[in-house]
Amino acid sequence: MKVIVVGCGRVGAALAGLLAAEGHEVGVIDRRAGAARRLPGDSRIRFHEGNGFSRGVLTAAGIEHTDAFVAVTSGDNSNVVSARTAKETFRVPIVLARIHDLRYTDVYRDLDIPTIAGVRWTVHQIHRMLLHRNLRPELSFGDGETLLVRSDVPAYLVGRRLTEFDVDGEIRVVEVTRAGHSLLPAHGTCVQAGDLVTFAVTAAALDTLRGFLDKELGT
Repeated sequence: MKVIVVGCGRVGAALAGLLAAEGHEVGVIDRRAGAARRLPGDSRIRFHEGNGFSRGVLTAAGIEHTDAFVAVTSGDNSNVVSARTAKETFRVPIVLARIHDLRYTDVYRDLDIPTIAGVRWTVHQIHRMLLHRNLRPELSFGDGETLLVRSDVPAYLVGRRLTEFDVDGEIRVVEVTRAGHSLLPAHGTCVQAGDLVTFAVTAAALDTLRGFLDKELGT
């Protein structure tokens, strides 16, 4: 995967290092040339000096062939503009942004750009959102060990009982939004077309949950 990270502070540098160590190609953009000193010496990381919303800088960083874009500067205005540019101008498939002032929440919601708040677990939360992009994180507990995530259910699972997703101590279906109305599923509740399902899941079990959603259960 090719990822562009805008902002080479503590979060951006740590995220770039984590992704590069896993074999991903990372372009890092920051206005300060000296910020590059935060980055590990990895050939998979390329640093670009400039604004994260500059089309010239973004093009030089390879945004036209980028799979994901993450805005994690210290300024909400910069994050909004750069994330919007990546999403609307360059049509990057996955765009995430860090949010500092929660008054910006509605702005990002209108743009349909997922946000990450907080400090302690920001890097790991972004990392999970990049690798498990078919799951929509809603809330995290503790230090990110347990999450509430939402996902559309594939059409081929229509008619299956929601309890088939449950894995003791790892995954639990806790809510279903159906035709715009929320309900708590009973033991015999079955999947219907268009359901949006909320799961309580441990971070370690995200791969298991994604496997359930990527292929038919029992195959």
